[in-house]
Amino acid sequence: MIIKFLGHSCFFIQSDDGTSILTDPYKSGAYGGALTYEPIAESADIVTLSHEHEDHAELNSLPNQPLIIRADCRALGLVFDVVDTFHDNVGGKERGANRVILFSIDDIRIAHLGDLGHILTPEQVEKMGEVDVLLIPIGGRFTIDPDQASQVVKQIHPKIAIPMHFKTDKCGFPIERVDTFLQGKSNVKRSPTSEVVLRKEDLSQDPSILYIPPSN
Repeated sequence: MIIKFLGHSCFFIQSDDGTSILTDPYKSGAYGGALTYEPIAESADIVTLSHEHEDHAELNSLPNQPLIIRADCRALGLVFDVVDTFHDNVGGKERGANRVILFSIDDIRIAHLGDLGHILTPEQVEKMGEVDVLLIPIGGRFTIDPDQASQVVKQIHPKIAIPMHFKTDKCGFPIERVDTFLQGKSNVKRSPTSEVVLRKEDLSQDPSILYIPPSN
C-alpha cells in the first residue's frame, strides 16, 4: 500500500491492485487564501469526506469523478465504516458533526479522524475496533490539540499514527505546527519523502508516530 500526504487532511492511498482513495480533498485557496497547498492532481477511484467544509470536501476541482463516501457502505470491493463524532467538544454546537471513516487496504486497517474535536468516548473507540494506521489531526483550535491527540492515540492504540491538519508555510490557520505534537516523544519516525510504502508484515507491535511531509 502506498500512502502519499498531499497536505492538510488529504492523503492519496493506493492498494497493491491499483485501487485508490483520496481523503478529505481541500480547496486550494480556501478561506480567503489561508490554505495555499497546490490543487490536487491525483485521480482517485474513491473520495472519503469527514465533513463538508471547503478545506475537506472540495470535489469540483478534482481531475475526475470518483465515488464519494459519507456513510457505511461497500465500494469497489472495499468496506467503509463510519463512526459519528463532532467537530468540537460541545456536541457539534460550534462546528457541527464529523465522521471518522475506516477502511482496510491490503489487510491494513486505516482510520481517518477528519476534524475530530474531542476525546473519544469508550463507545466510539469500541465501534472503531482495531486500527493499524491512524490519520489524526493535531493542530488544535478547530480540532483536538497536540495533548488531546496524544490521548486519542493512547485510546485507539494504532500501530502507526500519522499526524495531519497542522500549520505549515502553506496553511495560515492559527493552529500548532507538527513539532509541538512530536516534541518529547521517543517513538517518532520521519519520512524524507511525502510518499511511503506500508506492508502488513512490516507493521511493528510497538506503536510509532510517522511524520510525512506534505507534497503540495
